[in-house]
Amino acid sequence: MNSPSNLAKGLEGVVAATTRLSDVKGDVGELIYAGYNINELAGKVSFEEVVYLLHHNHLPNRAELDDLKSRLASYRDLPKGIVELLKTIPRWTPPMSAIRTAISALGCFDEHAEDTSMDANREKAMRLIAQIPIVTAYFHRIRQRKSLLAPDPQLGEAANFLYLIDGEKPSTEKESTLDMCYVLHADHGMNASTFSARVTIATLSDMYSAITSAIGTLKGPLHGGANEGVIKMLQDIGTPDKVDAYIEECLAHKQKIMGIGHRIYKTLDPRAPHLKRMAQILSAKLGDSKWIQMSDRIAEIMLKKKNLNANVDFYSATVYYSLGIPTDLFTPIFAIARIAGWTAHVLEQLADNRLIRPESVYSGPIGLKVTPIDQR
Repeated sequence: MNSPSNLAKGLEGVVAATTRLSDVKGDVGELIYAGYNINELAGKVSFEEVVYLLHHNHLPNRAELDDLKSRLASYRDLPKGIVELLKTIPRWTPPMSAIRTAISALGCFDEHAEDTSMDANREKAMRLIAQIPIVTAYFHRIRQRKSLLAPDPQLGEAANFLYLIDGEKPSTEKESTLDMCYVLHADHGMNASTFSARVTIATLSDMYSAITSAIGTLKGPLHGGANEGVIKMLQDIGTPDKVDAYIEECLAHKQKIMGIGHRIYKTLDPRAPHLKRMAQILSAKLGDSKWIQMSDRIAEIMLKKKNLNANVDFYSATVYYSLGIPTDLFTPIFAIARIAGWTAHVLEQLADNRLIRPESVYSGPIGLKVTPIDQR
């Protein structure tokens, strides 16, 4: 039994599972996907290749990659009932809430939702990877009162999503930038949303329920929602000359600086330099450097004063903003990428399952006696 002396608040330091999928080496700032350092993958492989890696434990050859792309493209069409559902959701609904609801509803439209065989779950995983970008793009178009576009089977995952939200085919640079963001966000050890997905599927629930749990968890500002907080902070600051005073004020009042520090990494988040480089390139191309200037100054101050480094959310916010993506779609993009890892973790959990049921330490009173209701 646990006791207060060995309580791991937030389950910090507790090992909940073994996994072949990814490893976060927080002490040295490394992220590994199935044996590959993230620095080896970023810029060299596509998101689809990472999906294959996480689900098959090796990078695909050309035929395997072409087959995966074809399968994903064939799964993009949403049931008409889901499209109608998205049209009934109030336009002011946060996109993550709309996505959570629609992904849950997809389970109702899948006549094989309760088929728990591994083959059926693998197919559900691919369908969800293909459909979550469509759900996101369609809700965004609906709330803008714009017509819905049919997915383009000739486009990859990143390009198709940009096409569906913008209404035009993206440039090669824009596509490759978002694709790399997908690669960097695809998996990350036993993070909160992945853990919630594994807890749900460990009850032998269904794939849709597990992914719905993960989306609900990612929605929180202490997890996926942090990247929205970063751009809002930069907008509040306004100009580079106001950064120092703003940060000093936040530190004086013990306010959290979004995008700075990480629960696991004790040194630099290895994904951050890739995003910083993309942010610098985009800022130079757009001729608007104030966002990256503010970001760099905040990172400099926080490293000096608190010995905390920028994390993946810090620069991804500037990248997405520079791509013209609405702020409230930042976290949905995180979900679009992370579903590659979520589904792989669900399948891994099922392959060697045990119900996840931690204990708790009771801290309430004992020995209370019931007072008759008229005497209370």
